[in-house]
Amino acid sequence: MTSYEILLMLDPDQAEARQDEIVARAREQVEKAGGTWQSHDAWGRRRLAYPIAKKEEGVYHLLVFDADGPTLNEVSRVLKIDDAVLRHMATRHIAGSRTSAPRDDAAPAAASPAPATAATDETPADEPEADVSAETEPEYAATSAVSDVGEADIAQRNSGEEPTETPAEEEES
Repeated sequence: MTSYEILLMLDPDQAEARQDEIVARAREQVEKAGGTWQSHDAWGRRRLAYPIAKKEEGVYHLLVFDADGPTLNEVSRVLKIDDAVLRHMATRHIAGSRTSAPRDDAAPAAASPAPATAATDETPADEPEADVSAETEPEYAATSAVSDVGEADIAQRNSGEEPTETPAEEEES
C-alpha cells in the first residue's frame, strides 16, 4: 500500500452537504478496495488566481489515505466525472510530512518589514545620495593585476587590427 494525498477544489456554489458527499464517496471507495483512510482536512473557501468554470473561488479539501494504484485510479476517475469537482490532484504522501492549509492569520512576525526612515544621520534628506555608477572601479575588480591579455591587446582587438602574439602564445607554439 502506498500513502496518497488528493487536494480537491470543489465548486463553491454547491451545498456543504454535497461537498461532504463527494468526500464520503472517495472515502468509501478507498475503504471498499482495502485501503485505509488517514485524514480529511477541510481548508475552506479560497480565492482563485484565475477563474475556473466562471468561478472566482473554490472550496479546498485535502484527503490523505493508503491505497494501491488501481484504487487511486478509480478515485481519480470518479472525481473527473463529477461536475462539482473543479480540479483535483493526487500525489504520493511523504511519511512524516504534514500538509496543512495555508492560513491567512499565520503570518510570521519576523516577515513584517521594519518601518523605513526618511533620512539618516549620515545623509540629510535634502542632499542627494552618492551615485553608485560614479565609482571608478567596482569592488570585485582586481586593481593591480591584469589578466594574460594586456590593455594594448584589448585596444587592438576593439579597433579590428590583428593582435600581436603574447608571451603565453609563444610558449605554446
